[in-house]
Parts: sequence; structure tokens; C-alpha cells
Amino acid sequence: MDWLKKITSERTGDFYYTGKHSSGLTVTVYPKEKNNSTYAIFGTKYGSIDNCFKTAQESEPHRVPAGIAHYLEHKMFESEDGDAFKRFAKTGASANAYTSFDMTCYLFSCTENVYESLKILLDFVQSPYFTEQTVQKEQGIIGQEIKMYDDDPQWRVLFNLLDALYQKHPVRTDIAGTVETIAKITPDLLYQCYHTFYNLNNMVLCIAGNVQPDRVAEMCDEMLKPAQPVQIDRIFEQEPDHIVKARVEQKLSVAVPLFELGFKEKVSSKRPSVKEIAETEILLEAISSNASPLFRRLLDAGLINEASFGNEYFEGPGYASVIFSGESKDPEQVAQEIKREIENVRKNGFDRRIFECAKKAVYGRNIASLNHVGSIANSLVSLAFSGRELFQYIDAVAQTDLNSVMARLENQLHSEFSSLSVIFPNQ
Repeated sequence: MDWLKKITSERTGDFYYTGKHSSGLTVTVYPKEKNNSTYAIFGTKYGSIDNCFKTAQESEPHRVPAGIAHYLEHKMFESEDGDAFKRFAKTGASANAYTSFDMTCYLFSCTENVYESLKILLDFVQSPYFTEQTVQKEQGIIGQEIKMYDDDPQWRVLFNLLDALYQKHPVRTDIAGTVETIAKITPDLLYQCYHTFYNLNNMVLCIAGNVQPDRVAEMCDEMLKPAQPVQIDRIFEQEPDHIVKARVEQKLSVAVPLFELGFKEKVSSKRPSVKEIAETEILLEAISSNASPLFRRLLDAGLINEASFGNEYFEGPGYASVIFSGESKDPEQVAQEIKREIENVRKNGFDRRIFECAKKAVYGRNIASLNHVGSIANSLVSLAFSGRELFQYIDAVAQTDLNSVMARLENQLHSEFSSLSVIFPNQ
């Protein structure tokens, strides 16, 4: 296993092994020998936004229906030999999968039979099986799922916001697509997308828990099918800096109005660095965590509840936004208070104590996450696809200072690029 190199954090003492297998697959193993469970993810850098693409060998791009990455995820569990879930049930593993905007991941967690379960994971993800009959059957199933999400307040408040922030970027389109777009999906399209994006050079395997790196390496030697390197060009229309509209609302079955307030950022050819991510995380913690003056004012005024109020740095290829969310009887007032606090910080800066508390909170959360194998594996996959590294991010949080956070604020959270999405009760 000389292709697996050890990466050690001097700050935490933790370590993991990573490297590129001869098949082209990037493999990362994070041993946690005292942990009873193991969590494995086999992921591809292929998500809902990848609807227009071409390889280096092709002259013209392919344009495929929205929702095809999610559709493909559903179909991958089927094979001529049966359902992969049934195979996992025999080993006692709990299996699942998900499609996000920029990746698709297949996973399992278990407390025993790790390598038997890993063999199943590596086998079925490399063994596509699509027929006209099974593809048509899935259209009805996913169509029902789409209709269900159309009535889901948490789902709608987000996608209504993205539709208000973004004019061209496919991040504004529902991950599952629409009933109309999935009706255009065929076995040939599924195989085309599979052979483009499920190339091992475009994929990663991350395993965290009670697992031995040499055993994982042996399993890779046994199961992986070598692939020729692939260069995929993902093609997006140029996204304007300005937003579509400043407010969007909808009525659904909720007891209290839901809101999401988003601040769009200018498009960059490069995704934020670990340093920039760390600065933003600390900035948001200082502005709106439950230890912040803003949170206390909103809570005391009865404008938010403690459980639902939060923030997120939502970013990926070609898009980035800061999103504040929660429940409120007066979402408009909450949005105004958030904007007022941002401008106050922009003008007057942070109290040193508030900044230090925020920095410690973000650092503490990241250190605590190293005790959870699921958090480790998911972080490693996401970081691998974005060209970042786990321990470098933790170091960046520890090294961030007040001046760099204030400098970061200059490029973020501008009111003229913000939009408010609200879901009101039906009655």
C-alpha cells in the first residue's frame, strides 16, 4: 500500500492515509480504531448542476435533462442480480445515497463485516444496469418524489430563494428536476452520463472508522476496474452579478412563516480557499450565533425561536451565497435586523471578545466532528472534490485573526445582492 501516504495533523494528533490507486480512484482512509462503527462513501464529482458538459476528446457539448444525476443515483442500486440494498442487509450494513448540486455519493455504515460491505459498495457502483422498462418505471417513482418536494416548505423556501438570486446558473433548478425533464431521460442518456462522470479518475472513496488501510488497499486491488483518465469540461452560462428579485413568497402548510435571507456573491473562476471558508464561518458565528448580540435581540423581541435560527455558507462551482434561515412571525423585520447588524459590523467592527468566542466555537465544532466517523467521511469527500484538505482547514480556523475576517466582510453580505424568501401559512 505504498501508494497510500500518511497525512498527520500536528495540531490535533489525528492522521489519515490518502493516495491515487492505479485504477485512477482517489482513496482516503481515516482509521479510528477505538470506534465501534465504520462509515464509507464512494462518490463521484457529478451533481445536479452538471447538465451541460463535454470531455476533452469531444468537440461539442452534451446538454442533458435536469434531474438526470439524481435519476442515475436511484437506478444504480439495481442490477441483473438484484437490489444492492438486499445485499447490504445480509452484511448488517445500513446503506444509502444522495445527490447534491455538485456530487453524488453512495454510502454505508456498519459495526461488523466492513470489508464484505465495502466489496458490495465497490461492485454495484461500477456495474450500471439500465433497461427501457426499469427506466420508465422509475419515472413514476421520481415523479411522485418531485411532487412531494413541491409541497415541502423547507425545500421550497430554499429553491424559491435560489431562483430569486440566480439568473443563469443551474443551481437554481431543483436537484430532482421536473416531471417534464425526467420524462426525457432514456437508458442511452443514463449510460452516457455514467461513462462520463463515473470514471474512477472523477471519483473518491473515503472510509472512516475501525478499518485497516492495508485491507482497504487490498480490496481496491481486487475490485476496481482501471479507467483511462478523463478531463470533463463543465459548461455554465455567465452568471450576472445582480439578483433576479429581492423578495419571493409562497403559501404552504406551515404553522409559523419560514424564511431564508440570501446574500449572493460575485462569481469567481476559483472556489474559496480554506482560509476564506474559515474566515466566513467565523464571521457568521460572530454575527448571528446564539452567543451574538443580534441573536439575543431577535430572541428577546420574539422574532425568532432558538431552535430554527441559523446560517450557512452555501457555495460550489460557479456560485456562492450566505444564507440566514429560521421561523419568524415577522420575517421582514428579521431580515432588516440582520442587514442592520451587518452594516454596523462593517462600520464599527467586532468587539474582540465576541470575535474570540466565535473563533473558539468554530474551532471546537470542527475538532468535535473528528469524533464522528460520518462527519469525517462526508467532510473528506466534499473537501476532495473542492480541492481542499481537512487538517489545513482546521489550521486555517486556528490561525484566522480579526483583521482577516473584517477584510473578508468587504466581499460578502452586501444588501443590494440579497433576496428574502418566505413561506407563509395557507391561512
